[in-house]
Amino acid sequence: MAAKVFESIGKFGLALAVAGGVVNSALYNVDAGHRAVIFDRFHGVQDIVVGEGTHFLIPWVQKPVIFDCRSQPRNIPVITGSKDLQNVNITLRILFRPVASQLPHIYTNIGQDYDERVLPSITSEILKSVVARFDAGELITQRELVSRQVSDDLTERAATFGLILDDVSLTHLTFGKEFTEAVEAKQVAQQEAETARFVVEKAEQQKVAAIISAEGDAKAAELIANSLATAGDGLIELRKLEAAEDIAYQLSRSRNVTYLPVGQTVPLKLPYLPVVIILKWLHRMELRCWQNPALPGSSRGENFAPFFHLPGAASVTWLVAVSAVFRAGVFKDP
Repeated sequence: MAAKVFESIGKFGLALAVAGGVVNSALYNVDAGHRAVIFDRFHGVQDIVVGEGTHFLIPWVQKPVIFDCRSQPRNIPVITGSKDLQNVNITLRILFRPVASQLPHIYTNIGQDYDERVLPSITSEILKSVVARFDAGELITQRELVSRQVSDDLTERAATFGLILDDVSLTHLTFGKEFTEAVEAKQVAQQEAETARFVVEKAEQQKVAAIISAEGDAKAAELIANSLATAGDGLIELRKLEAAEDIAYQLSRSRNVTYLPVGQTVPLKLPYLPVVIILKWLHRMELRCWQNPALPGSSRGENFAPFFHLPGAASVTWLVAVSAVFRAGVFKDP
């Protein structure tokens, strides 16, 4: 009895397994974004395109061929020539997908690898025909126009094979080595020309500045000559006094100053007390002469020359130096 039960269970399990295998072979799935074309062993490729989901077929008689109908990217490099016979390396990026209703025709006439068979050939042909209308410079300056013409022509040509191009763009555009070097040399020459033009303009400006400066110097010399003709050598003496006063002021800022008058061999050191007294008196007298030019003999220190037995210019320089020393604060009035 038990043997009959186990035998029945075995037969039922075997029948269930065979039925399951038959059902499984009669089912197939079409994923999202895909379509299926049915190949029948007796009738060939059917015109019906099967959508997404699970479907039945006749085992061994029918076979599903799955196509991906989503947009797929592809980069196609092409070497072509421009209108001015320059070699151009172009890489075209394409987003393509097949027309779902034309999948039976694509499978029958081209095959599942339609992208490998169609896209490289039509892309190369379209690119060469479009690029040949532009020279090398226009390919750079009018790149948008070139890309649009390539897209329009390629989309129209791909439609004859049942393909839809969602996007066509030029991602890479370079020229031959010789043309690149020529462009670089041209840019360098333009920069050198700009530099030369700047140098010329700078020289012109310097020339104008020199002319204006010379005219100013000539005018100043004319005024000085007129002043000398009118007032004699007073202007020259005034400039000498101003220069001597400035030099004396600079020297007076150092306490280690020794003065050696003309014709004497004994240096005079300013810190000595008798010299200090004399210098203070001379300072007061010099200030009186400067403040009241109408006093007799008060023309720029002539009263002080006998005290030192120096020539006129040297005495004047000495007195101005003494004045600068006191003005610098080396000796303070009590």
